[in-house]
Amino acid sequence: MDANGKEPTNEEIAKILGVTEYEITQSLESLREPMSMYEPIYNDGGDTIYLFDQLSDKKDEYDIDIKLALDKALRQLKERERDILKERFIVGKTQMEIASELGISQAQISRIEKNAINSIKKYIK
Repeated sequence: MDANGKEPTNEEIAKILGVTEYEITQSLESLREPMSMYEPIYNDGGDTIYLFDQLSDKKDEYDIDIKLALDKALRQLKERERDILKERFIVGKTQMEIASELGISQAQISRIEKNAINSIKKYIK
């Protein structure tokens, strides 16, 4: 509390500590007491609904397999192909921006990107 008895805001704390307000918020969130996935969240006298029942997602079972296959396929690509895919689909650059940075044509970037994606498809199948 400050001299006026007022709690500091997350923004004020972040400024004093030299961190972002997001980091302060995340730190405070981490102080919450964890809840068991088997904690009952609803019971009307019949079947009890547990937190786990609400969190379960069938697609997660497939997500891990897909991620592993994709990771393996990406490791098979040439470094340049991986870099171009990263710049396009993770960083969000256009083919023109990448071409300009690499000093090659947009058409070359397009070909490299297309070949890399086709290679990934082959590795995953």
